[in-house]
Amino acid sequence: MRPFRTRAKKKSALSANNQLLALMGMQAEVKPKNKYGAKKSGKHASKHEAKRSKELQLLQRIGDIQNLREQVDYILIPAQRDDDGKLLERQIKYIADFVYEKNGKEIVEDTKGFRTPDYVLKRKMMLFFHGIRIVEV
Repeated sequence: MRPFRTRAKKKSALSANNQLLALMGMQAEVKPKNKYGAKKSGKHASKHEAKRSKELQLLQRIGDIQNLREQVDYILIPAQRDDDGKLLERQIKYIADFVYEKNGKEIVEDTKGFRTPDYVLKRKMMLFFHGIRIVEV
């Protein structure tokens, strides 16, 4: 009777490199993965956001929109401090992907692949506190 054999897992080149670095007393550089699978594209958080940025830049060049800005902060709840100035609670802010003007109105736009519970809450707070409805693309 032949002994039971299991197939050995094939080691990738990356793990071999990491083993070599460990032997040399160095640490491998590990890139954190996005929780929802979005891949960074240049300075943008996702390929979808990068594509939308190019579209909006083109619209601005032809004059359909004006004053295009990216990654604009909106404070939803300011930081809370005690009488001595010690920070008790950090501020809550929403960072809009794009803000621009179209036909004299300010448009706040967010590229969404997945709506997280945090995003839904911040979207509601933007409408309640600032009166701004976020356009999802």
